[in-house]
Order: sequence, then C-alpha cells, then structure tokens
Amino acid sequence: MRLELSPRQNVWPLFRLLSPIFAMAMAGLLASLVIMILGQSPQAAFDVYVLGPLDDSWAIQEIAIKMVPLVLIATGLSFCFRANLWNIGAEGQFTFGAIIGSILPLLTQGMGFGPWVMVIALLMGMLGGALFSLIPAYLRAHLNVSEILSSLMLVYVAQLLLDWLVRGPWRDPNGFNFPQTVNFDAGSLLPVLMDDGRLHAGVILAGIVVLVSMIVLSLTLFGFRVKVIGSAPKAAGFAGFSSKETIFAVFIISGSLSGLAGIIEVLGHIGQLKPSISTNAGFTAITVAFLGRLTPIGILFGAFIVALTTIGGENAQIMLKLPLDLTTCFQGLLLLCVLVSDSLTSYQIRFVSDKPSPTTPIEDA
Repeated sequence: MRLELSPRQNVWPLFRLLSPIFAMAMAGLLASLVIMILGQSPQAAFDVYVLGPLDDSWAIQEIAIKMVPLVLIATGLSFCFRANLWNIGAEGQFTFGAIIGSILPLLTQGMGFGPWVMVIALLMGMLGGALFSLIPAYLRAHLNVSEILSSLMLVYVAQLLLDWLVRGPWRDPNGFNFPQTVNFDAGSLLPVLMDDGRLHAGVILAGIVVLVSMIVLSLTLFGFRVKVIGSAPKAAGFAGFSSKETIFAVFIISGSLSGLAGIIEVLGHIGQLKPSISTNAGFTAITVAFLGRLTPIGILFGAFIVALTTIGGENAQIMLKLPLDLTTCFQGLLLLCVLVSDSLTSYQIRFVSDKPSPTTPIEDA
C-alpha cells in the first residue's frame, strides 16, 4: 500500500483563494505550540512579532528596506522557476552585481560628481549580475550541466572575490585596517525618501520591477513561452520555442535583477563595500518566490511576511529572549504549510495497492 497524488479535475476558485489563508493559520498554530514549549506566551509573541513592527514608523521603514532585495531577487527567480530552471545562485549574482556596480563610485570618489554616477552604477550592477548568470546558463544550455550545482558553487566565487577586494586592492587606506572600501560620495547614493529614517528610492525601483514583470508574464508572448517550456517542454518544441534561448533569457533576467538588488543595497543604506553586504537575501528570496506562488503580487506579499517576521524576530530576541534562529524556522514552516496546502488543493491523496490485480481467465469460445 502506498500513497499517490492524482490531479483534481475541478478545483473551486474559492479553494485556491483560501489556500494561503489556511496555510498561514496552520503555520501560526504550529508556531504557537513551539513558543509554548519554549515557555513563552503565544499572544505576547504575536504582539512582538507582528503587531509591534506595524505600530512603529521606523520599523515600517526597515520592513520596506528589507523587502527591496527580496522582491527584486524573487521576481527574477520566478522567471527561472516558471521555466523549470533552478537558479540557486542568486546570492552570487547579487554579490557580483554589487562589485561591478561599485567600480564607478569608487573611481569618482571625492570628485563631487552628480547623480549620474548613481544611475550608471545601477546599470553596471544589473550588467554584472547578468554576466555572472550567463555562466550557469551556458553550462546548462550547451553542456547540460546542472544549473543547481553550477550556480550554487559560483556563490562562493563571488563572495571570496568580494572578500579579497575589500581586504586588498579596494581597502580604505584610512580605515584602520578594517576590510571595507572608502565611503561613497553622497551624490552616488540613492536618495532618501523620508527625513526621519533610511527609506530610500530602491523601493520605487522594486515597485517598477513588479509592475513590469506582471505585464511581461501575463500579457506577452515571452511570458507564455516561459510557462509552456516549464510545464510542457515537448509542446514548446512543437510550437517552435527554443529552449536554449529561453534558458539564456530567464537567467539574464534573474541575474540582472539580483545584481540590481546588490548595488541597491550598497548605494541604499550601506554606502560602501564590505564582506557582509548581504544577509543571505539570495537564498531567502527562494522562499519568498514560492510563498508568492511565483507571481509578482504574491512575491510582494511573501517579501512583506518575511521582512515583518525578521524585524519582529529581532524584537523578540530582546524582549522575550527567544532565539533569533526561531524566525528562520517560522519562515520555513510557513513555506512548508503553503506548499502542502497548494498540493492538497490541486491534488487528491489516494491509497494504491502494490499487489498485482487478479487476471480474468479467458473463457473458451
């Protein structure tokens, strides 16, 4: 006897609408049990994790700042995942985009140039991420090398390159031997949108990317091609869609948005290059992409949940003495509940016997 999932013929739209709500309720219930085991009140934890950050203007700005790289990277990854390509190396493309995008601000540091340095740096960051993503794309398209392994291994290449640069040729000579570059000029940084916080113009760029992605995925032939190649590659071949061209296209989109996220982090609130420019945003964005069901609007919602719980987790560590790693556990638990809920909505569980079915004897004519 074994379990088997069979597609449901007719699924009510209301079920699909209520599926993420049910998943969040189940994740909240399981999280409450864990918090009770740790000796804390679930109500107090909910107040600190969810209500507290939403009641403070500074925390709301921090949530928006944390959402920017998650939204950009997850949106790019959604193109790859829709095409059934597993780009796991967005963290490396994020880092390499930050490196390439920082070249011009470093060269023009102290010269007093205007915002055009920032604009070119953003474009160079996108170019850097796209070029770095071409490596696993080429290996997958022409040598059939698994993009999972190649993109993941390149993460370490980008991180070690950044570490070497900030400790070696790009290190600030007046930085007391700390591994960091000089601070970029104010004109090279993204403008701050509010005087009483760190909210920068990166949130506007992220909103534009979400809007453009919605149009591309829903209303263009390219979006349809990505969907067909991911779900029915044989049908895509009969339709004349090139799988190799699609591999390069989606990896370029994913890499460029990851590189854009990297340089936005540097020009947004960091202001210089140092080894720790990312808090694993490239890997967290994978969770965000699937939380959002690979749709731009859903990714916005998923990024908000992850950013909210991250800020709330930092508060819970101080106020409730709960471990910070518990936040990552909750985020993974939410993703698991969403995937299970979506699977049960689209498929039904059947018990299948492994015993051979009895044969009907053939009667003599």
